[in-house]
Amino acid sequence: MNQPAAPEDDLLPDDGLKDLSEEQRHKVEEFIEEEEGSFNRYKGWMAAFLTAVAVGTSAFHLYAAYGIVRTDLLRGVHVGLVLFLSFLMFPVARRFRHRLMWFDVIFALLSVAVIVWMIAGGDDFTDRNTSPGTWDIVFGVALILLVIEATRRTSGWIMPIVISFFIAYAFAGPWLPSPWTHRGYDLGRMVGHMYMTLEGIFGTAVDVSATLIILFTIYGAFLQYSGAGKFFLDFSFSLMGGKSSSAGRAVVMSSFLLGGPSGSGVATTVTIGSVAYPMLAKSGYEPAAAGGLLAAGGLGAILSPPVLGAAAFLIAEFLKISYLEVIKMAVIPTVLYYFCLFFMVELDARKYGMSQGVFEAVESAWSLSKRYWYHFLSLASIIVFMLMGFSPTLSVFWATVTAFVVSFMRRESALRPRRFVKAMEAGTTGVLNVAATCASAGIIVGVVTLTGLGLKFSSIVIDYAGGSLALTAVYTALIVWIVGLAVPVTASYIICAVIAAPALITLGVPDYAAHMFIFYYALLSEVSPPTALSCFAAAAITGADPYKTTLQAWKYTMPAFVVPFFFVLDPLGTGLLLQLPKGATWAEVSWVVFLVFVAIAALAAGLQGWLLKKTNLLERAMLVVAGVLVIIPVGAGKFDALGVGMFATVFVIQMLRHRRAPVPT
Repeated sequence: MNQPAAPEDDLLPDDGLKDLSEEQRHKVEEFIEEEEGSFNRYKGWMAAFLTAVAVGTSAFHLYAAYGIVRTDLLRGVHVGLVLFLSFLMFPVARRFRHRLMWFDVIFALLSVAVIVWMIAGGDDFTDRNTSPGTWDIVFGVALILLVIEATRRTSGWIMPIVISFFIAYAFAGPWLPSPWTHRGYDLGRMVGHMYMTLEGIFGTAVDVSATLIILFTIYGAFLQYSGAGKFFLDFSFSLMGGKSSSAGRAVVMSSFLLGGPSGSGVATTVTIGSVAYPMLAKSGYEPAAAGGLLAAGGLGAILSPPVLGAAAFLIAEFLKISYLEVIKMAVIPTVLYYFCLFFMVELDARKYGMSQGVFEAVESAWSLSKRYWYHFLSLASIIVFMLMGFSPTLSVFWATVTAFVVSFMRRESALRPRRFVKAMEAGTTGVLNVAATCASAGIIVGVVTLTGLGLKFSSIVIDYAGGSLALTAVYTALIVWIVGLAVPVTASYIICAVIAAPALITLGVPDYAAHMFIFYYALLSEVSPPTALSCFAAAAITGADPYKTTLQAWKYTMPAFVVPFFFVLDPLGTGLLLQLPKGATWAEVSWVVFLVFVAIAALAAGLQGWLLKKTNLLERAMLVVAGVLVIIPVGAGKFDALGVGMFATVFVIQMLRHRRAPVPT
């Protein structure tokens, strides 16, 4: 596992693909491109020019982290730079890859022009948003079309189609049947709202993209190019060595540590999978099961503090709370998610009869820590700076500075000029698809705020649920999941936060619990076809059928998705898994956490078909029913007691059978 130090001019971080065959590498790159877009790769002066613009973009946002740049100016410049680079770096179609086309140049220059017109207009530009002039409308329509096209290039067709439906809804309001009807809006009013205010394209999503997401992407690039990602991976495999379930445990641990630096479920899956799959196969994992575990680990990366996924920054902005509060809310759910994965891995060890000693020539975790301990400093510094009262923006800025400074503690990790430039470039290019999605999501949010769609949708959901909170939660989860089948996690969260969260809040769910509930179910898109890119990338590595891999990923992750129901359906109705409410005792919190553990363990064992031993049909059914009973928030605790009792019964039966015929591990 331990490799010799990279030469000083080695500019590439460990991308996780070098150990794959050409065919595997090609398939994996296709899935990464499907999530992050197909880059043009230029040479000569064009490559140098784009590198300079990307580095300048990162430098501008680091400068803006001090709050020196005015809010509207920062958002406008951010969108302009993202569009400019997107049109030059992403081809209009695959057949035009690696070629600079004349229309790409026109789109890129027009992207700059619409922002220059906005900035040059000053306060007068904003003041006339209800009665825009001819040129305002021309540039506004151009911006909307440019944002949609940039999103199509970076993320595919689905999001532009969704946006088109929302825009059509804004125009067609008077002709729609009740309760969907509204007054309708003409082109001028639409452009004024989307382009000339901070409520549309330049709204909350772009603000978060410009102030937090890009800074965390730059920070992640600094960690990757300084070798921190490789260290986290090596450390995880070393720490978990020597047990029958070591390979599976190492996948879970490394997904947690690598989640922050990568910021991508697919990238985390690929990076870990290329190293871990041979060990998983040697341990006894079937290809589909190995791929499912890798994809589940990639999903966990998006959930893990201190960075989490891009949508977590949006939660803080929507709720007007500090990002540190979001991190605090994520702690217990993250622990529960990884408990689920670790528990499933332990069941795997028994189910597949895994052998000992699947690791060979692995350097000890202590030895690695003695040499590369400093890579943990920047991760810890984010929390430290927040606890000291720094804003999230300044905290990640100083964490990036910390990562840069400590990289010089060893020669092979030092961010010398060429690596520094590459890290700055990667910080910008890595955010283009997310930033374009945030800008396009602003159009959807703008339509929702203009038309009052959120309140209409909430009333419809509540009516269908008959006022039942439990049914409303189920319907909301289904809605978020269905939206997530079509669009990325960030877009799925934004859309559902404005149209679905009000239904839960209306029924008394705390706003933070409603938003965290939606955030969790938005993540299901990572392991749900047809957008289950983490699963498909894992299948490309393992050689398994992609859809069998998806089913295995659902098996690993599904027990953890009972957790969000406890956010909104806990006995006190206060979301106490997220924060301790006034009047609640630690005993009450502990009881709810215990119930979640029972529900997860029961569903995990039922889905695996294995607890202490292989379950028979009756035991498996009892385990699944026990998990469901614990989740159901009715019966004044009677269902909870019944569910816990059924789980305990199966456990005792299995323990007695296990003693009579023990299975070696």
